[in-house]
Amino acid sequence: MTITEKILAAHSGKKTVTAGELIDVRIDLALANDITAPLAIQAFKEIGIKRVFNRNRIALVPDHFTPAKDIPSAEQCKILREFAKAQRITNYFEVGQCGIEHALLPEKGLVLPGEVVVGADSHTCTYGGMGAFSTGVGSTDLGAAMATGRLWLKVPENIKFIYRGKLNPWVSGKDLILYTIGDIGVDGARYQAMEFCGEAIRKLPMSGRFTMANMAIEAGGKNGIIEPDQITLQFIKSRVKRPYKTYYSDPDAHYTDVREYDVSTLHPQVALPHIPSNVKDVREVGKIEIDQVVIGSCTNGHLDDLRVAGKILKRKKIASSLRLIIIPATQEIYRQALKEGLFEIFLSAGAVISTPTCGPCLGGHMGILAKGERALATTNRNFRGRMGHAGSEVYLSGPAVAAASAIKGRICHPEEVIKKGS
Repeated sequence: MTITEKILAAHSGKKTVTAGELIDVRIDLALANDITAPLAIQAFKEIGIKRVFNRNRIALVPDHFTPAKDIPSAEQCKILREFAKAQRITNYFEVGQCGIEHALLPEKGLVLPGEVVVGADSHTCTYGGMGAFSTGVGSTDLGAAMATGRLWLKVPENIKFIYRGKLNPWVSGKDLILYTIGDIGVDGARYQAMEFCGEAIRKLPMSGRFTMANMAIEAGGKNGIIEPDQITLQFIKSRVKRPYKTYYSDPDAHYTDVREYDVSTLHPQVALPHIPSNVKDVREVGKIEIDQVVIGSCTNGHLDDLRVAGKILKRKKIASSLRLIIIPATQEIYRQALKEGLFEIFLSAGAVISTPTCGPCLGGHMGILAKGERALATTNRNFRGRMGHAGSEVYLSGPAVAAASAIKGRICHPEEVIKKGS
């Protein structure tokens, strides 16, 4: 079996499972945010059960429209707050302890290798970066999961992606997953497990692994997953709060497709509007002027991402023609970035720094686009109207391209603003 199949078998009380099989799965963690939790809470109440299945295995993270941007978003957050209090839910995170859910939960040790995590948010697949099976579900499904601790799932087929070679400067996990989505399309892995492996993956930091698993959904994947190794175990070492088990794919596991890439030929990638698969090498996009740059989100708001941006922006100024918005993914990342002097670099360059929030990624707040404006963002989606007006455009990249482009005022390769090898 593959790692995905082994995790699902273990959580359904079976020795083996096969692709297409419907199984009843035990859930280790159920997650919802300020947009999706109110509907899940309503569904939970309609079931008629008095108490959630385990108050320690539910996480409620108000992160999308928070700090509350208007009265409706304040009302949404109030629903979470009151439900968490009534149910005595352990893992409810108020604004001062909060962060973008998919960066916050691994940081807090709430997800671990070998677990099954479901969340009423499509990017719940992020946790596959540490070797968990995690996937997004609808709010009504989540309401059922909160009540029973179980959920019906169909075992996905599996695709293996092998990344060979050494990464070029400024190329990160974001570039690998953008290139992959560009190769297979936004439905190329529909309801399939995307297993990422190879020497290039083994060299990626956890931030890059989370980014790749995060964007599996942009290729239609049911989940993205990377086998845990020493980098994974070191990441969770100080965070472990409960027993866990690691799983690994068998050498003779079945895959519907195996794709191999030589990463030594790859340069930073950019997804052009209005779909994540419209991907080009940054050197081929032409001189596209931009009005806004966003560095952050559950995809690229990690400390490693901010460090890359800081390296490029140090002692430089952004173009006077644009806005640079930087959003650390969690309070801890915010604190560490401040401690390392990254905020001084960003502020001196002309950026504005936001409290942790999803904000502009989904067109919520903190950077909405007007008609005709273009943004380059380290977020995960660039659909029409995603970040504001339907007449605006969103381009996707990693933090290196985003920071360099903020300096130039147009999309560019980082080597245009920083010497090669420095």
